[in-house]
Amino acid sequence: MGIILWIVFGAIVGWLASIIMKTNNQQGPLLDIIVGVVGAVAGGWIMSLFGQGGVSGFNLYSFVVALIGAVVLIAIVKAVRRTA
Repeated sequence: MGIILWIVFGAIVGWLASIIMKTNNQQGPLLDIIVGVVGAVAGGWIMSLFGQGGVSGFNLYSFVVALIGAVVLIAIVKAVRRTA
């Protein structure tokens, strides 16, 4: 997957994850991209724990894996912010 496709993929995933977790008003497009890309990596790692493949390209399975990772990432950040 090329870098431009990762940015677009990350932006879409990060934006949807921020809507799901109700943090859309707190983060801008750049943070959406970062959350989406890091979420894709985290989602791939989470899926590998279950013996499944991670993000393998621009397809529905990879989208769902990245979305799961991004939602988990946002949940962790929200939990850390509450305790700090």
